[in-house]
Amino acid sequence: MLILPHGDVRRILDGAEQEVLAAVRTAYVLHTQGRSAVPHSVFLRFPGDERNRIIALPAYLDTPEEPVAGVKWVSSFPGNVQSGMDRASAAIILNSMRTGHPEVFLEGATISARRTAASAAVAAATLGATGSGVSLIGCGVINFEVLTFLRALYAELDSVTLFDLDQARASAFADRCTTRWPEMKVDVATGVEDALAANPLVCLATSATVPHLDVSRCQPGSLILHLSLRDLTPETILASTNVVDDVDHVCRAATSLHLAEQRAGNRDFIAHSLGELLLDGDRYRRNPDTLTVFSPFGLGALDLALADLVHRRARESGLGTHVPDFLGTGVLDG
Repeated sequence: MLILPHGDVRRILDGAEQEVLAAVRTAYVLHTQGRSAVPHSVFLRFPGDERNRIIALPAYLDTPEEPVAGVKWVSSFPGNVQSGMDRASAAIILNSMRTGHPEVFLEGATISARRTAASAAVAAATLGATGSGVSLIGCGVINFEVLTFLRALYAELDSVTLFDLDQARASAFADRCTTRWPEMKVDVATGVEDALAANPLVCLATSATVPHLDVSRCQPGSLILHLSLRDLTPETILASTNVVDDVDHVCRAATSLHLAEQRAGNRDFIAHSLGELLLDGDRYRRNPDTLTVFSPFGLGALDLALADLVHRRARESGLGTHVPDFLGTGVLDG
């Protein structure tokens, strides 16, 4: 067993945005081609507790290098933020496809955040994001990574408008942006409506559990990256052009799209999957008169793609801690 803690994972992924974006694109294409197995995520919830949860995402991906299988075990405890801790934590296990033995144990929150952000950036590029600014609703780890990956794709992206219910958190996020990108114009909106109106590209990464957002102030034809999945009302979803990562996965667990399906009685309101558009290859043309919404449930195959990348780079660099007797067999299988 090879153990890769947070520091090693960061050492490999920091500055590797283009490699991460390529891995995410490839994973989407492989999934669309049927070269993956992605069972439904398992949600562990607790009696009397509507906020906290832990989710298991098992998956298999037939990567170009060699097939990989494993599971991500990711927790979301929003109350951590008030205690100065990250909302999410995660671990990923990859198994040998030869023996089934677990062969690497990775810190997974970094991988999870970056695959989520990279998927948003890939969607923005595929769906033809325009303008030189982005509005970020929710000033946490995910949206900072989204901004990082958008900057990796769009050199012209030079302004960001921020909103968070916690104004101190938004201000701290703004300071972090200014430190990282001194040339960027950073504004903190006092209301979510102002943030929605500021740019035609909007990213939602909140801890909302029920739909709540009025998008009437959005610019016509805006692209909304709906990463938190539960901000938009069913009416907004039904009136928008919807792109998803996987139709079956996203229409469950009380997401906005699940509620829209219950309202409509069908899934006809979903226009495309991102993988289909990537396979098609032609530049996608958004409807200039309606909102386009990208809602990714978050496929375990993406976590495997990045975890496999980290594993391969760690072995090349000699990073991590080997535990040869982890299984008690005396056989090192990774």
